[in-house]
This record gives sequence, structure tokens and C-alpha cells, in this order.
Amino acid sequence: MSKASPKIGFVSLGCPKATSDSELILTRMQAEGYEITPSYQEADLVVVNTCGFIDSAVAESLEAIGEALQENGKVIVTGCLGAKGDIVQKTHPKVLAVTGPHETDAVMNAVHLHLPRLHDPYTDLVPPQGVRLTPQHFAYLKISEGCNHSCTFCIIPALRGGLVSRPVHEVMLEAEKLVESGVKELLVISQDTSAYGVDVKYRTGFWQGKPLKTRMTELAGALGDLGVWTRLHYVYPYPSVDEVIPLMAEGKILPYLDIPFQHANERILKLMKRPASSENVLKRIQHWRSICPDITLRSTFIVGFPGETEEEFEELLDFIEAAQLDRVGAFKYSPVEGAAANALPDHVDPHEQEDRLARLMYLQEEISAEKLARKVGQTMTVLVDDVDEEGSVARSAADAPEIDGLVYINDADLEVGEFVTVKITDSDEHDLWGEVVSK
Repeated sequence: MSKASPKIGFVSLGCPKATSDSELILTRMQAEGYEITPSYQEADLVVVNTCGFIDSAVAESLEAIGEALQENGKVIVTGCLGAKGDIVQKTHPKVLAVTGPHETDAVMNAVHLHLPRLHDPYTDLVPPQGVRLTPQHFAYLKISEGCNHSCTFCIIPALRGGLVSRPVHEVMLEAEKLVESGVKELLVISQDTSAYGVDVKYRTGFWQGKPLKTRMTELAGALGDLGVWTRLHYVYPYPSVDEVIPLMAEGKILPYLDIPFQHANERILKLMKRPASSENVLKRIQHWRSICPDITLRSTFIVGFPGETEEEFEELLDFIEAAQLDRVGAFKYSPVEGAAANALPDHVDPHEQEDRLARLMYLQEEISAEKLARKVGQTMTVLVDDVDEEGSVARSAADAPEIDGLVYINDADLEVGEFVTVKITDSDEHDLWGEVVSK
């Protein structure tokens, strides 16, 4: 690329949805002849993609903007924080422009205004799969934007808008390009994966000359035909979720379900505006395991929600004990500006929140350690993520990148992105250790 090409620095914060937005923006930039640089000093301007979900994320984003301003001086801000009123402009009035999430065109318009491109776009300046921030062997595949729910602890719909499903042929075309580029694992993401297609009434599209519904079940089946790992994230517990479990049992997609239950007590769930029947959830889990015994269930929970009593929290602990989930993330309730839950009475004392979080995670660690110990002696296929002189780090079908466990292998003669079969030799509360059986 010409030395005269304008250079842009890029800072990407937040969740995988924000990462996907960053990839779209970076793809457009490189397609238009801009050079991406990791150096503040070399950059002609810097774009910061922010997160604005909880207070700590807001603080991190504002700090990143401030650092970019101090080190470079010319900064464009995008992402969820840009949708939260004028907080960016008030904190950092010298930023060049502020846009909200999934606003690639608006970001590029700001870039063009402050750093004109040298020439017209040429798509051959970037690979077909676009510019990605993930390693070459796995990629996030975003299937929709926004959310139609009104959970009282969340402001995502206010930040990212209502549900907008991507056309199914566009999703499949992107997935195909990713697989052709060497991706071995597709991580399907959205704000609400199981709602895919609701906004377009499950419109029938076409892929490779055949009809394909804009719907999670049909999309999952089509992705399963691409011959790589397909992992479903952010699946809201609709009844339609039951339909994808047979696909997991057949080996079409990974037997892995990321489904945020958030709580187990009926009153708290209603205050959250979430589905409110832990008994039904336990029955469904039992049903899923009867169809696909190897299914890995990941969920998240909020402790210390406004008004949560000790008895209601203990009901949550009883649920976790009964559900025996494989992976659990838990968070203390944190007031988010603009969230309806802020107005609820009887907010739980922060020290009590901390105590409840510790109790829940201690229980889950015991469950996780016991479940992982049962895998010692088993063989499984794993995907290698990293290799150094000490050995290799991989993930099993039960482990999503960066949020779940790892499989450590005492073998440095492997390649990143390679599938290998290992025998599990040891375990702890989160991770496994294994030795290579075959490549």
C-alpha cells in the first residue's frame, strides 16, 4: 500500500456485537484505501468503538476516548456510548464526531469529512471475508441488530434499536466466505438469536437456489452444512429453542446453548420482565438432555436485583443446584442510566450483593469441578487456539472463546486452527488437561 495512504487508528471495546460492527467499519476503511495502524502517533485520526451498557463499560470507553485525544488529538467516536445522549460531547468536547452502534455509513461520512480518501473504493483491496479482529480460525457471525424485549435492567433496545434481521442469503454468503478463508468455527451472535426473522415474519429467502426461511432453526441447519463448528450465542428461551436441539444431537451444530435465564424466582423474573417459570425451565433442560445428552448449557444470572430477598436468592441457588448447568456467569445488579429497574424500591446493599455473588459462584464452581472431573479419561475433539514452546491451548465443543474453559495440551507440535483428538487426563473447576491421541 502506498506510503501516502491516510492512516487510521482503531480502538474496539465491548461485546462481540461491537466487535462485528468494528469489523464492518474496518472492512470499509480498507476497501476505500485507508491504512489501519496500531500506533496513535502514526495515525492521521483515531476511531474509538465504545460500549455503554454498564457504568464500568462507560468509564472504560470514556477513558479510551481521552487517551486517544491525548495521544493523537483527532478522534471519531462510535458505538453504544454514542447513543447515550451527549455524555461523550460533555466529557470530551474535542471529539470530531459521535455516532451510535451499527452506523457504518455515518462513521465513514465522518472519516471522509476529516480525512478524505485518495481514490474511489476498490473491493480487491480487502479479502472477501473482510477485515476481522478475531484469529483466522474462528469468527463471529452477526445475524441481526437490536432487540424487541423490554427487560427492566437493560437499555440495549434504546441503544441499538428494535430487532432488524439480516437477509438470510446475506448471512449465508458471509458464512461461506468465512469458511472459504479458513474459519473453522462460526459463533452466531445477535441481541436475541432465537428471535431471528420475527421482524420479517420469517420471510423465505433463497440460498444456492433453494428456499430458506429467515428463522433460527433453518439458519442453524444451513450453517451446519458448511462443515465447520457452529455455536449459538444469546438465545432467548422461546419455545422454538427446542427445535435446534435435534440438530445438535445429529452433529449439525455444536451441542452448546448460551441461554441467559437471569434468575429463577417468579417474582424477580416478572420485575425483570423475563419469562417466569423455573419449573418449566428445569423440565425443558431435562428434555434437552434426553435428546442430546452431550449438550453444554451456559447461562447468566443477576444477583442482588432490586427487592431480591434472601429467600428469593436461595431459590436461585436451589435452581442452579437442580439445573446442573455447565457454564455460569453471574453479575451483581448495577443501575444503568435509563433502565426501568432503577425506579424499583428496596435496592440491595452492595455488600449483600457481593456476598450473594460469592455464594452463587462458589456453588457453581463445585458443580463445574464435578462435571469436568467426569470427563477425565474421555477422548474429545478440540480446536487449537494457541501454541508456544510449553505446549498448546485448545477448546472443546463445550467452550466458547474467551468466556468458557480451556483444554491445555502438553504438545507444542500443533498448529493454531487445527482440530485434534485428545484424551483428558486432568481437570479443575474451569479447565481440562489432555494429551494428543490423533491429529
